Amino acid sequence: MTRFLILALLIAGPAWAAEWPTKPGDIPLTSTELEALAGRTLTFYDDGQSSFSAGGAYSYTYASGESAFGTYSVAEDGSVCIQYRNGFSRCDLYVHSGERLILIDQKGDRYPVRPD
Repeated sequence: MTRFLILALLIAGPAWAAEWPTKPGDIPLTSTELEALAGRTLTFYDDGQSSFSAGGAYSYTYASGESAFGTYSVAEDGSVCIQYRNGFSRCDLYVHSGERLILIDQKGDRYPVRPD
């Protein structure tokens, strides 16, 4: 019985494969748009800033001025994955929702990006 359960879980797909909780009208960024993140800083409405460097370096600066550093990469599903220096990691999906750019985290929370 246990063997069948393990086999069923393996067939179902990897545990880390995300089903992103998008809403109707959400359009994930294209590969060209994801590549264009390099060199950009995105500012959120809480004044936090995500900075993507051309070499794959990443930093998030909180409104308080404190920063967290790491690296970023784009996953096969189009999500942007961050590996922080402290060992924490996360993946987020960026989508266009109407005129807005939205970050969706793995919990389904949505964070709009301020327009440039």
